[in-house]
Amino acid sequence: MHIDSYRFGEMLVNGRSFTSDLIIFNDHVDDQWWRENGHAVMPQDLDEVVKAQPDVLVVGRGKLGAMKIPDATMEAIEERGIQIVHARTGEAIEVYNQIVSTGKNVVGAFHLAC
Repeated sequence: MHIDSYRFGEMLVNGRSFTSDLIIFNDHVDDQWWRENGHAVMPQDLDEVVKAQPDVLVVGRGKLGAMKIPDATMEAIEERGIQIVHARTGEAIEVYNQIVSTGKNVVGAFHLAC
């Protein structure tokens, strides 16, 4: 999967427009990603990511970086051998696309607003 573009509230992935928070897997996009605590990513919010067993998880925390990733979530992901990288969504997209180009198994979870 390749992220073509991003603007506040919209992401274009492989030519398809998405207007809600999403998780990009190797073979599909889950555009129904909703977190238990909207602006914090809890371990259970990433259950499907853990099942996919990626090498790397890239998290876009929103245009302004408002979404938080608590230490407990970072630890829970890293304990499963998954490297986690996070940044504001615009920057996270660049990292995601770069990792995809290397052939590594990467999943991206992106907050499209704030």
